[in-house]
Amino acid sequence: MNASDLAYAAARGGTPPTGVSEEVKALWLARSGRWNAAHDLCQDVDTPEAAWVHAHLHRVKGDLDNAGYWYDRAGKTQPDGQAGLGEEWMEITEALLDRQS
Repeated sequence: MNASDLAYAAARGGTPPTGVSEEVKALWLARSGRWNAAHDLCQDVDTPEAAWVHAHLHRVKGDLDNAGYWYDRAGKTQPDGQAGLGEEWMEITEALLDRQS
C-alpha cells in the first residue's frame, strides 16, 4: 500500500485499513473527513510520528499556534500557513508507510 492507495480508500469511506499503525489510521480518518476521530486517535499516541500527524491536523483546522507546538514535538519544521496541506498529507503518509514496510 502507498499513500495514493490510502487516499483512494479514504475517499471511498468505510473503515481504516487493518495492519497499519495508529498514526496511519489517523491520516486515513483525516483524509476521509473525520478530523475529530483522527485527532482523538493520534493525541493518545506518544511518538514523534503521532506528533507530526497531530501537527498536520491542527494546520488543517487552521490552529497554527497549536500546530507549531506539535511540529516542535515531532522535530519537524512547520510549513507556512495552510498552503500545501494535500502535499504534506502525502509526505507524512509515505514516510510512515515506508517505516512499516
